[in-house]
Amino acid sequence: MAQGSNKKLLTKRLRKGDKGYPIATIAFYGPSNKIATKVVCAIINHEGAEPEPMDKWFSSTDLRKSEQVLSEVLTFIDLNGAKTVSMIEEIIGCPHEEGIDYPEGSNCPKCTYWKNRDRFTNEIVH
Repeated sequence: MAQGSNKKLLTKRLRKGDKGYPIATIAFYGPSNKIATKVVCAIINHEGAEPEPMDKWFSSTDLRKSEQVLSEVLTFIDLNGAKTVSMIEEIIGCPHEEGIDYPEGSNCPKCTYWKNRDRFTNEIVH
């Protein structure tokens, strides 16, 4: 496939808008707002449903630019019959999980960029 073709396919799916359930959600995470080292895709099968199934991809390079990972995300979406695809292109937080990678209620010791930072605006909060 031509470089960028999976990104274009994903963009095309996003532009279709709300086509109902199931909905695939895609979110990017990284140690800062510059590089996405984790992508999570989850399927919401109906209103009020928990996101299930869910898959995660990890890398030391920016996954937003990985044709291989974007291909796998598209395959996951198709295999789960998602009618709608929703994605936030910005990085929305640390790739580590509270309560799994570090204690509940504390900040990730590895991703200091996100300490006291709003993950949607990137502004410091007090």
